[in-house]
Amino acid sequence: MAGEIAETRPVWLWQQIAVFYPPRCRQRQTEVHADLLIHADWVIPVEPAGVLAHHSIAVEDGRITAIATRAEAERQISAREQVHLPGHALIPGLINAHTHSAMTLFRGLADDLPLMSWLSDHIWPAEARWVHEEFVADGSRLAMAEMIRSGTTCFNDMYFFPDVTGRVAGQAGMRATVGLIVIDFPSAWAADADQYFDKAIAVHDQFRNDPLVRTAFAPHAPYSVSDAPLRRVLTLANELDLPVHMHVHETIAEVRSSLEQSGHRPIERLRRLDMLTTGLMAVHMTQLETDEIVLFAESGAQVVHCPESNLKLASGHCPVTQLLDAGINVALGTDGAASNNDLDMFGEMRSAALQAKGLAGDACAVPAELALRMATLHGARALGIEAHTGSLAVGKSADIVAVDLAQPETQPLFHPVSQLVYAAGRGQVQHVWINGRHVLNKRALTTIDLAQVLQRAAAWRDKITESTV
Repeated sequence: MAGEIAETRPVWLWQQIAVFYPPRCRQRQTEVHADLLIHADWVIPVEPAGVLAHHSIAVEDGRITAIATRAEAERQISAREQVHLPGHALIPGLINAHTHSAMTLFRGLADDLPLMSWLSDHIWPAEARWVHEEFVADGSRLAMAEMIRSGTTCFNDMYFFPDVTGRVAGQAGMRATVGLIVIDFPSAWAADADQYFDKAIAVHDQFRNDPLVRTAFAPHAPYSVSDAPLRRVLTLANELDLPVHMHVHETIAEVRSSLEQSGHRPIERLRRLDMLTTGLMAVHMTQLETDEIVLFAESGAQVVHCPESNLKLASGHCPVTQLLDAGINVALGTDGAASNNDLDMFGEMRSAALQAKGLAGDACAVPAELALRMATLHGARALGIEAHTGSLAVGKSADIVAVDLAQPETQPLFHPVSQLVYAAGRGQVQHVWINGRHVLNKRALTTIDLAQVLQRAAAWRDKITESTV
């Protein structure tokens, strides 16, 4: 049949099973118990690459305990709940490696403007007026509703009131890394550098043992954070073993300004501050010279590519093919909904693959499997959580997305991964599990009150509109 992939030998935790079931029981093929058993036409683990046809995934205590052929699973596994998904592909939860989640409430507020005009004349004044705990809670919840319905199970955020975003993520059952924001100017979150750092430590302590919510230092950008705070970020990040999430080389104007002020391009300035480390997640990276790519590769730092935001703000093009060829881990992010204007990782995968081909003049650049990997495992590696998520593997958390490929938009089906990247839309996401919890069931959110979220979004629209008329 079209789209059929050769069966692969099942992956089992045989040694663990042997601990619980004596030999005489195994000879009678005693059933293995699980909380959940999901049957699908295709399982796409990401690592190893490839597609498993007619396979099933078993989940217990929030973790994947077996991936096996459907026949083996039905014969061997007894589950309290079974979900049959004909025509569906199971993929790892998508990881949005760069967001400003609360900014969903500014979606469409200031479109068709270059970055600095967009920021200085519109976004920063709006933030000064409106951003506080209630705004961040409502905006983050709206973002999480959109992301879960888009198949995103984890996001890496950079915004004020990270404690609020983390709390909302916990309520939604969503995996998140919340940014410990650092910026030179005062905000509703902190009045000065000392307060930014005091609050950063408090937020880190708040989520230190949280199973879903982690933290990362988030100095906004080289042009908005001076040397002394950046040195302090580096010291604390090393002490606490935290990644650093930062906009870097986003526009040519940023690079020119850095040269005028310091005599160095931003990456050289970061190098002189010893900030080019494996823990750095540099977002955008549209303005790069060959020697900078080599330097970055040698440092082991990570890049987060936001193709649609870069295109919309005309910021430039990240040289993804060269970065990947240099061995740099490149993840994908949407940026905020105020500059994208959505949080759709399916769109980012497709845009990343198509843009890379056009820039490289090579139709083989960033093939579909690599685009999916950038949206999953590469994001997990950038965040330092690849042992827990980013691929479908026995022992990892059950962050699983079911995509309905039986729809007209993805038929006929010859290659499931190609259809996911080049043809499928986020509306085809039918089910999402995060850490084994069913957070989207047949397109219905189970942990977020969507009607209330939409009501709050409308109320914020009316407030913001009234203030700008």
